[in-house]
Amino acid sequence: MLEEVERWLTRRSWSSADRPLNRLTDARAADPHRTSVSVVLPALNEEATVGAIVATIRRELMEKVRLVDELVVIDSGSTDATAAVARAAGARVVHRDAILPRIPALPGKGEVLWRSLLVTSGEIVCFIDADLKDFSADFVSGTVGPLLTDPAVQFVKAMYDRPFGDSAGLGDTAGQGGRVTELVARPLLNLHWPQLAGFVQPLGGEYAVRRSLLERLPFPVGYGVELGLLVDALHTVGLDALGQVDVGVRRHRHQDGQALGRMAAAIYRTAQLRLSRGHLVRPALTQFERGEKGFVPRTHAVDTEERPPMREIEEYAERRAA
Repeated sequence: MLEEVERWLTRRSWSSADRPLNRLTDARAADPHRTSVSVVLPALNEEATVGAIVATIRRELMEKVRLVDELVVIDSGSTDATAAVARAAGARVVHRDAILPRIPALPGKGEVLWRSLLVTSGEIVCFIDADLKDFSADFVSGTVGPLLTDPAVQFVKAMYDRPFGDSAGLGDTAGQGGRVTELVARPLLNLHWPQLAGFVQPLGGEYAVRRSLLERLPFPVGYGVELGLLVDALHTVGLDALGQVDVGVRRHRHQDGQALGRMAAAIYRTAQLRLSRGHLVRPALTQFERGEKGFVPRTHAVDTEERPPMREIEEYAERRAA
């Protein structure tokens, strides 16, 4: 590990307990505009978990204390009751397709995160995945904390244990999970962006960023968005503006192996674009499923689209100027 990264780990890695809520609310009161907070949950068919997450944030961080100003669920085309459950729990729900309708929406998490900037107003934006189980408000307060108390910090990722439950229901395996992180993202970062080698969960979906930085970054539309934003933030504001906070344990729904393969391909593609801005000869991934007559190939397109920095979008500039 680079000496620079070792120093960064001692200066820019914290625990959520390092900043109690009263310290954060005092920081907010001192400068309420600069420290306004929007929480965004991108959601696709998450009716089983989204309600509890929304209810916890609303109760703990909007009613008991005033830390979060707005709580928005962006529905990216759910076919279940995700929108109704989120709305009943107290979130404002916006459908992806209702945001910036002149640009047809593409499928993918990054697309939803990019569009969320147009329907939120906080100067700090906190993204939280909607499939978390046993959710704690520390995921929000922990990641926004450094941004509220240190003006030099601009981008904070949550770090946590990711237990991997076995299929036999015999309990969790400590320290496992994050398979795409360990097999794809971490080797890529260590080899090509060694300054980012200190991030425990570089692909984690829980992070908080200053709007002034987010609006300058391009957004990969799919699975590559977390790696893309992290790498581009490094090049835009430097390592010392980035940080991470330990929030404990993250439990969520695990993807099957083929879904992980598609995720890995998209992340590799995102990295490749940033290394060379070149083009893959064939941006597709073929996987195999066993059928009645043997293995059947299934070919999937690899996410290659990226949205431009939001500040280049006319509607966003007009909204910010109003």
